[in-house]
Amino acid sequence: MNYLLGTDIGTSGTKTILMDTAGNLIAQDLQEYDVLTPKHLWAEQWPDVWLDATKKSIKNTVKKSGIPAEKIRGIAISGLYGGSGIPLDKEMKPVRPCMIWMDRRAEEETQWVLDNIGEDKLREITHNGADPYYGYTKMLWMKRNEPENWEKTKLFLPPNDYVIYKLTGEIVIDYSSAGNIGGIFDMNNRCWSKEMMDAMGIPLSMMPEKIVESTDIVGGVTKEIAEELGVSEGMPVIASGIDSGAANIGLGVFESGIYAAAIGTSMCAALISDKPVKGKDLIAWPYLYDAKRLSYYFAGANTAGAIVKWFRQMMCQYEIELEKAGGKKAYDILNEQAADIPAGSEGLIVLPYFMGERSPIWDSDAKGTIVGLSLAHTKAHIYRAFLEAVAFSLRDAMEATGEDLGEYILLAGGVTKSKLWRQIFADVTGYPVVCPVNDVEANMGDVMLAGIGTGLLSYEDVKQWQVLDEKIIPNKQNHQTYNEYYKVYKSVYNNLKQDMKQLTVLS
Repeated sequence: MNYLLGTDIGTSGTKTILMDTAGNLIAQDLQEYDVLTPKHLWAEQWPDVWLDATKKSIKNTVKKSGIPAEKIRGIAISGLYGGSGIPLDKEMKPVRPCMIWMDRRAEEETQWVLDNIGEDKLREITHNGADPYYGYTKMLWMKRNEPENWEKTKLFLPPNDYVIYKLTGEIVIDYSSAGNIGGIFDMNNRCWSKEMMDAMGIPLSMMPEKIVESTDIVGGVTKEIAEELGVSEGMPVIASGIDSGAANIGLGVFESGIYAAAIGTSMCAALISDKPVKGKDLIAWPYLYDAKRLSYYFAGANTAGAIVKWFRQMMCQYEIELEKAGGKKAYDILNEQAADIPAGSEGLIVLPYFMGERSPIWDSDAKGTIVGLSLAHTKAHIYRAFLEAVAFSLRDAMEATGEDLGEYILLAGGVTKSKLWRQIFADVTGYPVVCPVNDVEANMGDVMLAGIGTGLLSYEDVKQWQVLDEKIIPNKQNHQTYNEYYKVYKSVYNNLKQDMKQLTVLS
């Protein structure tokens, strides 16, 4: 039997799994860390945090498995969207922390692009708009605000491709990571856009010259790294790409016309398509499989599971202490209590915009909001309203896509662990929800890509790995109730939008 590794460098942790080529999970390890937020709406990380976590998670997984190094035949490494990418100097050392996808500082640079290039021209070439989310606006912020760092920077690399460089010595970027930078990547021809780069003053030399498919073998693990990790020298390293796309691969999505939502810290809800999608406010990049033909069109919430985690940490010390004492998990207690609350949380609406918002509303000033509180409401009411907020956000994303989304939606990520939350997603959207039987995040997709890349597995092989659970059917009465609450959800944001901007000025 042969074995494969899959590593995903996430926003709040790096996880590695080891599977055999029959699709069985053998071992796994997670290394957690925090995002640096030195100022309001800033979010960044030093790349060595990602590198150290990757090494530890791989080493621990291999050790736990007990599998001989020579039987581990490859690894694919996906990663969070690294925004600007890691700015590296001529010696390939980081110049400053990487401004990740969550960072919203580049407002003035975004307006400059709209004024000097125009959104129509931008979308014609890149299929993407202008917003602080995109990596190219973050690069422009650095150029304008940190000229000394800009001068030192010779190359930008995404988090996973930086780690791949450290493991193999090879410099590449995969198509999904290149496309997700936005305004400097030509989606029509799948290459860097010299026209856009010249217009923005970003040298072509700052981008990796070699763009690869997510199934490509980039190189082999160096001798020094192999000894450190407990794997064989030369073990193939496969490119993979953006982690939300890898999560879709893990769900078995290899074809056009499938809608899937990967919901973890944030949310990426996407339609995989072989033709342009109408939704103007979506984000587009080449998919991780057949990247020159298939595209990933998604709406992405800045915060999804993150707001529920925040609620648990800030408001649920009693439940956390019970869990620490050996009782039920805090989330299980909260879910049980919230299950007794009717749809709509008896008059509560939560806006989940705790870090501004990207697609489809594209508003850095958007704020987290709770509307409708009374003395009759309990912690359980508020918790359920938080769950409903993420489901409303998904519905907003689905409507923005403006396409036939099929008979059901695929749902993956940490949210699938909650039976209550799964039902809320079905009831709010009105679509049957299908979840994987196994806990699927980007890691399984990484293993699948590693198998295809090394030739140990075929597309047909990995398609059989994913076992989907039974459909969760929407409750018609709850759906009707949520239709009315969804109207309020939309109107609350529109009514408070200017006040939110004023709060940004005052803060």
